[in-house]
Amino acid sequence: MTEELLAPLVPTFFRFPDEATGIAALDEAGLLTEDGEFITSSHTHALDVVGLIYRGGEWNPETGEVVVPPTLLDGWHVNYKGELPDGWEAYVVYPQNPARVWASAGATR
Repeated sequence: MTEELLAPLVPTFFRFPDEATGIAALDEAGLLTEDGEFITSSHTHALDVVGLIYRGGEWNPETGEVVVPPTLLDGWHVNYKGELPDGWEAYVVYPQNPARVWASAGATR
């Protein structure tokens, strides 16, 4: 028996203009169940739905009250490894400081 070797899964970052557009793209790519749940992994892909990303902000350490609200970044974000789904090219981004990344095989605790 021979196994078909898959190309290495290349991590890619995506920013959709909003959640509705992102969910529609995930659905079209077959990455949602019939119940609308995310299919986060298979033998051919890995999916990390990040959603909205906030940066910065300041809080009062004693009360937890927001002193300076964090900034909401544009878009709805997804990290994906696998063959690029049709139509996703327009949503690829190359963040300098990603909010979330995949753990590497050589990572230590």
